[in-house]
Amino acid sequence: MSPTRPRRLLAPTSAAAAVLLAAALGSAPSAHADAGTPVIAEVYGGGGNSGATLRHDFVELGNATGAPVSVDGWSVQYLPASPGPATRVQVTPLAGEIPERGSYLVRQAAGAGGTADLPAPDAAGSVTMSATAGTVLLVSDTDPVECRTTADCAADGAVVDVVGYGGAVVREGAPAPALTNTTSASRDAAFTDTGDNAADFTAGEPSPVNAEGEGVGEEPQEPGPGEPGDLRIHDIQGITRTSPYAGGTASGVPGVVTAVNAFGSARGFWFQDPEGDGDPRTSEGLFVFTGSTTPGVAPGDEVLVSGRVDEYRPASGAQTVTQLDQARWTVLSTGNAVPESVVLEAGTIPAEYAPDHGGDISGLELRPDTYALDFWAAHEHMTVRFEDAPVIAPTDAYQALWVTVEPGHNRTASGGVAYGSYDDPNAGRVKVESLLDRGVRPFPQANVGDTLAGVTEGPVYYSRFGGYLVRASTLGEHVPGDLERTPVRDTARHEVSVATYNVENLGGEDDQAKYDALASGIVDHLGAPDIIGLEEIQDDNGAVDDGTVDAGVTLDRLVAAVRARGGPAYEWRQISPEDKQDGGAPGGNIRNAFLFDPARVQFVDRPGGDATTAVEVVRGPRGAELSVSPGRIEPKDPAWESSRKPLVGHFRALNRDIYVVTNHFNSKGGDEALHGVVQPPNRTSETQRNAQAGLVADFAEELLAVDPQAHLVVMGDLNDFQFSRTLEILTDDGPLYNPMEDLPAGERHNYVFDGNSQALDHILVNEALAGRVDYEVVRINSEFHDQVSDHDPQVLWLDTRRSTPPGRP
Repeated sequence: MSPTRPRRLLAPTSAAAAVLLAAALGSAPSAHADAGTPVIAEVYGGGGNSGATLRHDFVELGNATGAPVSVDGWSVQYLPASPGPATRVQVTPLAGEIPERGSYLVRQAAGAGGTADLPAPDAAGSVTMSATAGTVLLVSDTDPVECRTTADCAADGAVVDVVGYGGAVVREGAPAPALTNTTSASRDAAFTDTGDNAADFTAGEPSPVNAEGEGVGEEPQEPGPGEPGDLRIHDIQGITRTSPYAGGTASGVPGVVTAVNAFGSARGFWFQDPEGDGDPRTSEGLFVFTGSTTPGVAPGDEVLVSGRVDEYRPASGAQTVTQLDQARWTVLSTGNAVPESVVLEAGTIPAEYAPDHGGDISGLELRPDTYALDFWAAHEHMTVRFEDAPVIAPTDAYQALWVTVEPGHNRTASGGVAYGSYDDPNAGRVKVESLLDRGVRPFPQANVGDTLAGVTEGPVYYSRFGGYLVRASTLGEHVPGDLERTPVRDTARHEVSVATYNVENLGGEDDQAKYDALASGIVDHLGAPDIIGLEEIQDDNGAVDDGTVDAGVTLDRLVAAVRARGGPAYEWRQISPEDKQDGGAPGGNIRNAFLFDPARVQFVDRPGGDATTAVEVVRGPRGAELSVSPGRIEPKDPAWESSRKPLVGHFRALNRDIYVVTNHFNSKGGDEALHGVVQPPNRTSETQRNAQAGLVADFAEELLAVDPQAHLVVMGDLNDFQFSRTLEILTDDGPLYNPMEDLPAGERHNYVFDGNSQALDHILVNEALAGRVDYEVVRINSEFHDQVSDHDPQVLWLDTRRSTPPGRP
């Protein structure tokens, strides 16, 4: 079988010659591969984009030597074109070998378009590569590289090869050409590596080739097994999370097909051993990965399967999925009874979530009667079922929802599951996706508090988006609950209402429908608060990365939408950040902003506030004043690197001075997942948030030192829980009080993630105001499938009467 592209011939350039050439070109040092190591042969990031033929992005490796080269324990890593110190590298682990003078194909993320599938990949990741510019690194281990410059990557001994394309900052020599949705960058047929990406790569039609020499549209033609082999499914699965036969081959594995995935780019079938070995640690189910090809089997088919035993890791830090790929099979008979499902009900899944191991748990012997994650691993690919399950997270954009099989545990007032402690992640949560044809059986559009009535049944699988899940071949009936969006109470004459609202990347070029939906929430459900702190306001052209930082168009459109809905004629204040210095989507320049109703509230403007000037507290004739208003808290401090800076404003209402700080702390991106392979998960992002909380607490202390009775509100998306160290720094150690703590446990949430109802947004006040506030979470988004933001806003009513007794209620 001939590949799409001719086999490449060995014609490497020596490392010494490459260095001389790089010096002649005046380029920075490079990390290019020497003549005896593999290279990155082709990169393509336009998969599934408009006009693309291929559905997936990919990276192809090449081996120019006359012997196979192992890449076990290696990885392909990806950086965006202009990485910063806080930029996360995305890692795709590799296994197996690159044949002599051959290729190795690494499939990456799929887009929504395209018509052709890649040949069977030798490794697969989930990286969404840029179609135009980025950097791909071949690394001899799986640790994420720390380098973010060409020189640093060249100095990293683990970096084997680097390809930067388009305007990539990290590259060898000059970058390879900028690409499009229909072009890739590839070396010549000899895998020539001079150490200069511009010289080594040309743009052209993508031509992926795998280790079998197959190109697009080519499939191996081999007969299926005729006799049972020595291994059974439980042998392959083993008693840990990883197969003792990973990387090897299995022949003639017997079982009965239980379910088929006939859609998408990860098709295949599950089969199960109807006999088993009686060991609760070993799963009796296995998945056969067939890529974009729908397998010609059906539930009840008795099969013999041969293939490579693969440990597929969907993302860095995720558990692996034991599966067979490059598979062949023989159907021995049809219409057989499928093995009985494991019933999930209250008490089935252990309440303790995972072993407190302090590291990677992959090699630990499974204890499915003790730990929830071990229970799932010991039932990987086996069929499970549950009945009449409460929905605890709404249907998401990927057509998945969460239910609980522990209906009596930590329930919220809305019917969700409250996340109130690191010690209890709510082990009864179960994610559900469907294997059914959506044209015949659309996935239910469910809210929290609904029910999947009757039987839901299917194999256990694993996804980087939420960990273990059930791929339902039988889906319960969606029964709606009684969740409704209800408005808050009116604001009394002696009160000032203050709200916080994360509007989820609102940009100046967003559809009017989003503006109208946000305006409806502000007017109809928040009661048009006097002051609103907004988070995730993008610049005037959204995520277009062209240097635009102003957000006047974005804020004017929101104000106009509120007015059109019958709300007040809000005014706004904000400070534009420096370009690409505040995190978020590149080019979006998200920031915090204030809206205020001038008929109720006066903004005390003090000029001089800008992206880098720090606000200070000064003493004035009325008490505390701000040096600039609006202003930013210590914007040059390293705690705010690649993160939003707090916006401080001085307001005056009902003859009271009110100081408001709206925040958007560092995100949880980079933290290890609850369901991940490291237990307990490392929450590395906390370090930066804790530093940010300390700076905000210092500002509050400074203000209250000048006026201990000041009306101070600190609010926003703090990206952490009410029980976290971040909130402790502001409240237990700091001068602030969190009225959320006075709510019943089942109401302390404003965000739903992986089935857990949790609190990320808060409104805090100084202790002197603790008895003068009323507070409510406005539940209009996070529990509904048709949400305009993933955060629920909150409203606080501040009683300005001096006769109101101070102190906590």
